[in-house]
Amino acid sequence: MDIVVKGRKTEVPERFRKHVAEKLNLEKIQKLDGKVISLDVEVSKEPNPRQADRCDRVEITLRSRGPVIRAEAAASDPYAALDLAAEKLDARLRKQHDKRFSRRGARRISAAEVPDHVPGAATLNGTGAGFVEEEREVVPTKKIGSLEVQGDGPLIVREKTHVAAPMTLDQALYEMELVGHDFYLFIDSETKEPSVVYRRHAYDYGVIHLSADTMVTATNSPEAGGTLGG
Repeated sequence: MDIVVKGRKTEVPERFRKHVAEKLNLEKIQKLDGKVISLDVEVSKEPNPRQADRCDRVEITLRSRGPVIRAEAAASDPYAALDLAAEKLDARLRKQHDKRFSRRGARRISAAEVPDHVPGAATLNGTGAGFVEEEREVVPTKKIGSLEVQGDGPLIVREKTHVAAPMTLDQALYEMELVGHDFYLFIDSETKEPSVVYRRHAYDYGVIHLSADTMVTATNSPEAGGTLGG
């Protein structure tokens, strides 16, 4: 397995590529996850001078036969950003490794137990009650070409398609913690419908379920174009 290093809107010098190979020890990574398929490192640069202390960003994506593990960090230079991202990747790899071996054959953890097994995870609403979306301000929309945009944007500048196996809410929460994101899109194994689990401002989790309804159009739906706020 090779490490693929690429730049997004920036050049990646050969010296940095060699440093990546030295920093990300493949032998050590494969001891923690012996089913690694690929390891990608993406380097990008923020041109805004006000972001000088975080102008260089490094994102590491590890794909294996298990869940995708991602770590990213920003710093004043790419080498410092790589060091921070590599530390996050190592911590998340160890979490996955420990879970795989310490809980082999045991029951899956419930959503309420996620914080006990994933350090730094938010806690679920103590009552376990359903989550209620806050009423949102109506934002005017306009057409830009074939795209309908709310307010002043933003425009879609990046689009990805992923193949995903259905999973439970518990597993979605766990995998969201592994990639270090504030939301996670998944296919619910019970309903077979797309759902999103996300962090709320009060350090709780929220869940949005989508259900196809041929009687409601996307433009009439109150949830259409909604954000993961509240």
